[in-house]
Amino acid sequence: MNRRLPCFLALSLAALLPPATFASPQAERTMDLPAPGGGHQRVLYLAPAQPKASIVMLPGGAGDVGIRRDGDLRHDDNFVVRTRALWAARGYAVVIPDALDGDNLRGMRSSPAYPALVGALVQFAQQQSPGPVFLLGTSQGSIAAMNGAAHLAPATLAGVVLTESVSVLGGSHETVFMADPGKVRVPALVVANHDDQCKVAPPANAARIAAAMTASPAVNVIYVSGGEQRSANTCGSLTPHGYYGIENKVVDAIASWMDAQLAR
Repeated sequence: MNRRLPCFLALSLAALLPPATFASPQAERTMDLPAPGGGHQRVLYLAPAQPKASIVMLPGGAGDVGIRRDGDLRHDDNFVVRTRALWAARGYAVVIPDALDGDNLRGMRSSPAYPALVGALVQFAQQQSPGPVFLLGTSQGSIAAMNGAAHLAPATLAGVVLTESVSVLGGSHETVFMADPGKVRVPALVVANHDDQCKVAPPANAARIAAAMTASPAVNVIYVSGGEQRSANTCGSLTPHGYYGIENKVVDAIASWMDAQLAR
């Protein structure tokens, strides 16, 4: 991964595909963002007919969604992936990135180089649908969202949403606290599930995560509860950690917060 990441960070946004034209209220497009020197960043883009804003969704785990050129997904159970149609139904365009050439993102999301990757995705979102852009990360992806929000110009973001954030050191050797939370200067929302049993994302740390964003103009914390345990891995997607079974409730809560930011 260390060998490939700089190639993506140097990508030329001028080479991105032109904005897509959608014939239906919801249509998915798969696009490759070329990187000079080889490699590519593949993204899945979904939008309603007239998006009110865009969300760059940052998946958890290794970040490898497995987006095929035809739009099929090898790993589609992550919360931000499997709920993409719910966000579009609420008026939001969604950008879901795959890991660069399928590499493992664990341990990379808090790095000083990573915000440029997030920034490129934000610019891509604005190119497809000019307007406000939110960052939303889940689990390990919250580290990426925090890092992006901490280092991108505040004018480029409408806010950042951190869900079931990794706040205790585990196998990835990084947490949201290592991603410069004190430099976040946009509105922030922290979402935590009381029933999350993932050891590296304890719901009790939600208030601590919020308190760490000292430069944010406004930080809110939302607690939810419930969810089904369909995986032996308590940090897996099909568990309360991944909001399995309570997707609509969680999406409604987050969308309401985002709607409020747009109304300001």
